[in-house]
Amino acid sequence: MRILVVGSGGVGDALARIAVARDFFELLVMADYDLARAEATVAAASARRPGESRLVAARVDASSAASVTALAREHAITHVMNAVDPRFVMPVFEGARAAGADYLDMAMSLSVRHTDRPYAEVGTKLGDEQFAAAKDWEAEGRLALVGMGVEPGLSDVFARYAADHLFSEIDELGTRDGANLVVRNDAGAEIFAPSFSIWTTIEECLNPPVIWEKDRGWFVTPPFSEPEVFDFPEGIGPVECVNVEHEEVLLMPRWVDAKRVTFKYGLGDEFIGVLKTLHALGLDRTDPVTVKGVEVSPRDVVAAVLPDPSTIGPLMTGKTCAGLWVTGTGKDGQPRSTYLFHVVDNEVTMRDYGAQCVVWQTAINPVVALELLATGVWSGAGVLGPEAFDAVPFLELLAAPAPGGYGSAWGQDERTPQEAG
Repeated sequence: MRILVVGSGGVGDALARIAVARDFFELLVMADYDLARAEATVAAASARRPGESRLVAARVDASSAASVTALAREHAITHVMNAVDPRFVMPVFEGARAAGADYLDMAMSLSVRHTDRPYAEVGTKLGDEQFAAAKDWEAEGRLALVGMGVEPGLSDVFARYAADHLFSEIDELGTRDGANLVVRNDAGAEIFAPSFSIWTTIEECLNPPVIWEKDRGWFVTPPFSEPEVFDFPEGIGPVECVNVEHEEVLLMPRWVDAKRVTFKYGLGDEFIGVLKTLHALGLDRTDPVTVKGVEVSPRDVVAAVLPDPSTIGPLMTGKTCAGLWVTGTGKDGQPRSTYLFHVVDNEVTMRDYGAQCVVWQTAINPVVALELLATGVWSGAGVLGPEAFDAVPFLELLAAPAPGGYGSAWGQDERTPQEAG
């Protein structure tokens, strides 16, 4: 397997640090618009394994399918791994196909709100552009594995596992994401510093959330709707979660039978307040505005003035939890409520990988998926989500101790069915 990773930011850098310990690939090209950043990633990852020579750095323009294609052909790439903002999904997706390579990403093509009734009717959904090309990928015998991060990604693997092994009938697949992460400056004061790309966070949180119901299909609600307090495991505790637009709701119903699919994110009052203010001021806009004769995107300005998520690890404490709350009828015919989850401690990922926990948790899952594809345990053609594959090999490889596995345990928390109400 010869892999091209497009993007050497926080997630791409963590991906390289994780992958370098594994033997399933022949070449790993770390590419970025900023060549120096790709070179820094290659140096840091290669240093983790004495004698390592499989990693190389390159420059790529993720906004150009032709640039991706040319770089993939230059290195005889078999798999293109997309690790850049979702605004670049389509050029990277199309560039991989033109190069005859398989493709993976962790976020899907962007949605577009309904022009006239954005909070009442669905417009272009996340991933619609990619699924429109599914027959072409299938006809060419090529695989585009989409949404293979942590959320989406591991949460979707959990959905497949729950359907196959835990439930005979599923009422709701509810992705629930929460954390108790705190970022402090050098003086010890708590600061506002998102642990993931603010560009992506704004896109997810201010777009109309999508919900899926079997009798209704996909529909939208206003941002931050249907708040609920969810109790997260391993000391994180209760966190208020709200509806947010996310790929799981667009992926899970395609392969897993459920009555309802939702995604709720534990943002917190301060974060929601900041997002609402950005929206009120127009700072969430992506269309350029002219400032003293220079055209600039307001959202890019916000991203530029906030700390880079890849650099805040040393200032961060706490844990992050990604998981799927499944309710319905168990295999024994009795009501069941189960939370499948993956908790990561920032102290551990900083100590072992030099990567903050949110980007590390996102990065480990596509590496596991790539290994399953390299060994032939997973295979397929077309545009497929993680739900289209057997969940057990993935979960076993993720949790198995190193060096055989990745040594990252996941959990299963049984709750009383009444909690589902």
